[in-house]
Formats: sequence, C-alpha cells, structure tokens
Amino acid sequence: MPVRSRCLGILAVVSCLLVSAKCGVAANQPLNVMSFNIRFDNPADGFDNWKFRARHVAAMFKEHQVDAGGLQEVKHHQLVWLQQALPEYQFVGVGRDDGKEKGEYAPVFFRKSEFDLLKTQTIWLSEMPEVVGSKGWDAALPRIATLSVLRHKKSDTKVLLGNTHYDHRGVEARKKSAAVIHEYLAKLRKEFGTPVVLLTGDFNCLPGSAPFKAVEVANDLVDAYKLADQRVGPDSTWSGFRAVEPGRRIDYVFTRKGTSVRKHVIDDKQVNGRFPSDHLPVIVQIQWEGKN
Repeated sequence: MPVRSRCLGILAVVSCLLVSAKCGVAANQPLNVMSFNIRFDNPADGFDNWKFRARHVAAMFKEHQVDAGGLQEVKHHQLVWLQQALPEYQFVGVGRDDGKEKGEYAPVFFRKSEFDLLKTQTIWLSEMPEVVGSKGWDAALPRIATLSVLRHKKSDTKVLLGNTHYDHRGVEARKKSAAVIHEYLAKLRKEFGTPVVLLTGDFNCLPGSAPFKAVEVANDLVDAYKLADQRVGPDSTWSGFRAVEPGRRIDYVFTRKGTSVRKHVIDDKQVNGRFPSDHLPVIVQIQWEGKN
C-alpha cells in the first residue's frame, strides 16, 4: 500500500475513534431489554408451579443476553431466588401490598456491569400514587409501577426504565393508569434529562385499545413492535401454560419515537413440552447514539 494511502487510512481510523469518544457513541453495543410476566408462585399450578419453572425463567436472561428490563407477578421469595441465581443482575422494587415485601413486585432489573442505579421509586396506580397499597378506580387489586433512572456506563447515557402491571379487571383503571405513570416519568425526565425512555409491562390490553393508546399518547412513547426492523415469534404473549393464543399480545416494551429498534422477539419456546410461564417473554434490541 502506498505511504499516502496508508497514512490516510490511519487518520480516518483515528478520526472515527475521536468522534466516538466525543459523542459517547454506543452504536456498536445494542442493548437487549426484556419484559416478562413470570407468573406468581401458585400451588394450584401443579406441574407448572414455580419450583418446576424457576430455572427456565432464569435461563431466559442468559439465552437472550438481556441487559435490563422488568418482570411482573414476582413474589418476594421468587425475587430472592432470582437474585441468587442471577448475581450479575440487580433487582429493584417493592411489594405492592405494604411497600416492602408483601404482595407482588413489578421489579426493574439491570446488568450491574452495564448500569449504575441513580434513583428508583415505586408508585401506585391510583388517585393517590404515593399511598402504599392504594387501589385505583375499578381495579380489583393494588397495582404499581417501578421507575428507575440508570446510567449506562459505556456511553454515560441516562436511561429511564419503568415497569408496570395493569389491572386485569378494571376497565377504567387501565385507561387512567397511563396518566399516573406519565406524571412521574415526566418528573424524572425533567430531573435527570434522560434521553432514553423505556416502559415495560403486562398491560392487560390489546394493541389499539384505549389503554394501549393512552400509554403512547400520554407518555409520547411507541410500541417497540412497530419500530422493529425484525420481528420474531407469534403475535401473542399469552399461553396460559397450554398453547399460545393467537392475537393476544398484551405484554409490551414501549420506547421514545426515534429509538432504533433492531429486533422484537416474542419467545414461544417450550422446555420438555412446557412453557416457562403463562406469558411469553418479550425481548427488544434497542440502539441509540450520543451522550446526554
């Protein structure tokens, strides 16, 4: 190679490295975000009970190389088990009944090598979001959202990650929960200036329904499924442990418009003829550039 061409090549590489360092580009390291309703430990589930499924749930983290996300229907002892089985992750959240350990959690989790935790809080989806155990509108049960601000170490980018589980009966509660989440997401975005926003959860509603539209409109977010360059898996996230029911996509990862979504996966694989949960995990691969 002529000296001039070799020098120009070296300069080009150095220039690219300098630009990447200056801008904090994370383009070469996409992140895998998962939403997964793992099903509470119900003795009536027989051979689908948690003790038979726990290691298969944990395997989803490693199989999909998940970096962060949210789980639903997690009881305290299930959370303790996952923390022990997956020491590379940190789980944050509280039980919905007492704001401590009672009732189901909707925990946010993240890989400790990738993120630092800057702040986390739990709110109740009701007219009194900061009242522990409060039920909203026509909800059958107390419902919560766990909101966490993370710092992505490699790019020094702040990520606002929320996770929730909407009520299964309350029609009005599902419609109005989005406004509650919006209020607190907006406060955190203002406080931390987070350019990346992710909202995971079991929303107990179908695409295009009123609660679904409320999430997108109130929070200026979009279903990652719509943005994905590649979609893998069925058009449903519900199996009921028996079979995947077509057209029942009720678990989502929402993100800001303009976020690059490389892949959207709904994993319907079984182990020895059984699903790891009655819901299917949703895994989204996102990518962003720049530093806030």
